[in-house]
Amino acid sequence: MLTLADIDSTVIPVLIISGGILIAILSVVLTNIRGIVASRSSEQTRREIAAYVAEGTITPDEAERLLKAGPSKSRQGGC
Repeated sequence: MLTLADIDSTVIPVLIISGGILIAILSVVLTNIRGIVASRSSEQTRREIAAYVAEGTITPDEAERLLKAGPSKSRQGGC
C-alpha cells in the first residue's frame, strides 16, 4: 500500500502546482463559455423583439423600451 510517506518530496509540490493550473484553465474556459452563452441569448432576444415589430405585434417604441430595459437582476445572478 502506498502512503504519503512513501511519495517522493518533489511529487507533492508538482501535484499541487499542476492542480492549481488545471483549476485556473478550467475557470477561464468556463467563464468564456458563460460569456458566449449570455451574448447568444441576448442576440436571440433582440431578434425576437425585431420579429415582433416586423409582424406588428408591438410598436418600435415599445421594442426600444424593452431593449433599453436590459435583463432583470434575477437573470444576472444578483439577489
